[in-house]
Amino acid sequence: MPRFLVLLLTLACAVPAAAQDETWVDLELVLMVDVSRSMTERELEIQRVGYVEALRSDDVLAAIETGYLGRIAMTYVEWAGTQQVVVPWRVIETRDDLDAFADALSVTYNPALRRTSISEALFFGARLLEENAYVGDRRVIDISGDGPNNQGRFVDAARDAVVAKGIVINGLPLMTREGMGSQWHLEGLDKYYETCVIGGLGAFVLPVSGWEDFAEAVQLKMVREIVVGGAPEPARLLHRAQVGVPNPRDCQIGEKMWEARRGYGMP
Repeated sequence: MPRFLVLLLTLACAVPAAAQDETWVDLELVLMVDVSRSMTERELEIQRVGYVEALRSDDVLAAIETGYLGRIAMTYVEWAGTQQVVVPWRVIETRDDLDAFADALSVTYNPALRRTSISEALFFGARLLEENAYVGDRRVIDISGDGPNNQGRFVDAARDAVVAKGIVINGLPLMTREGMGSQWHLEGLDKYYETCVIGGLGAFVLPVSGWEDFAEAVQLKMVREIVVGGAPEPARLLHRAQVGVPNPRDCQIGEKMWEARRGYGMP
């Protein structure tokens, strides 16, 4: 047998079985959607419809097709004080794949008391990325939320730990005032996300000021995450991460708001 063939066979045998089973993709993307008690049933429905519309859009498919491999791996997670995988990891590379993912989306509303733990959601997303069967050029957690962290570990510490693993965190702060969310409204939630939640190379915040903008924002941020330096975005939506720029936003403001409300006997 020629010597170079012997070398190739030796190298192939040297690759661990687990590595041979991994699928290479352009991007590993965790979509983390807020379903805490502050969200109304109407808001949950708007979120579901917004993601379905984005997944069915031509722009998202075109973004995937521009990749070197032309495929990504994606999962959809609901989070509050705990987390639940709604759509497990799937490889997405065709229109049929996107449509199947959209069909699988279901957001159910549980009226039980659920707080907001961005920090534990980030750690959960990081575990999903580390334990899946994919190898991506980039790993991204995309997290939405309508309020600051008020449960679990401190959010800035969680952000730092996750980013240290080479994971990028992007934010979709929902700056609306509806239902119980109005009681927990934080002025400048987008600045809180900039300072305390997002991180990593090219991380960004895409705030949603009104629910009428939600579907557009979801589509826009997905294209931007899939395509590095992707399509131009409306200036009214995009906030970029500012490295080394001080910001007065208190990363423990959510915990302080929760304790203050408990002091007044509020749920």
